[in-house]
Amino acid sequence: MSPRSTSPSLFADTSLPRASAKDPGWVTAHCDGGARGNPGPSGYGAVLTGPSGEPLAELSEFLGIRTNNYAEYSGLLAVLEYALAHNHLRLRVVSDSELMVKQIQGKYRVNSPDLKPLWQEAKNRIACLEAFEISHALRHKNKDADRLANQAMDRGMKRPHTPGQPAPAPLKATPYPTKSSAPPDLDARPKPSSTMLRGFTRDGVVHILGGATLPDGIFVKIIPE
Repeated sequence: MSPRSTSPSLFADTSLPRASAKDPGWVTAHCDGGARGNPGPSGYGAVLTGPSGEPLAELSEFLGIRTNNYAEYSGLLAVLEYALAHNHLRLRVVSDSELMVKQIQGKYRVNSPDLKPLWQEAKNRIACLEAFEISHALRHKNKDADRLANQAMDRGMKRPHTPGQPAPAPLKATPYPTKSSAPPDLDARPKPSSTMLRGFTRDGVVHILGGATLPDGIFVKIIPE
């Protein structure tokens, strides 16, 4: 679908006129993403409702070892993909990620090299809509999307979930360096080295100075300086 000549508006403030969820032609999507560890096992969830509040779809996917911001953007992209595929061209999105919302609104710059392609793809898809709104809500107002995101992480981490029962409470997971939903074999991982390496963290990723590399499966201790 080619972009339309008129870009949809982005309402940034609650003081501005907003479309109601029951306005003709408007679809509302609540989306959420999370990671158990940052990065860690991650997933997104989204709930879409029609102009009269009727349920349209529930989206949920495990993403592997990713950051929470990556998961938030993945949820938004999934919502936009669904809306375009089903010809829902007036879309209102609600998310509890203030960072993502304000980046889409143009209030925050996108500095992360991991998020920039996702941000650009989201903008490209938004340009294909007739109208678009995005707003920030606190997590307790986004509980259905949060539930679906947690269920996606449960599936990826092989945690059982009984339909009709509340999703298990989130686990505090160690951010393993491999893109696998299972932890490494602790007995097989490399033994600690006596050499101290220096580095820094950015966007949840450890960067080692001096061009040194670490083998997969090794654990590191971060000491702020």
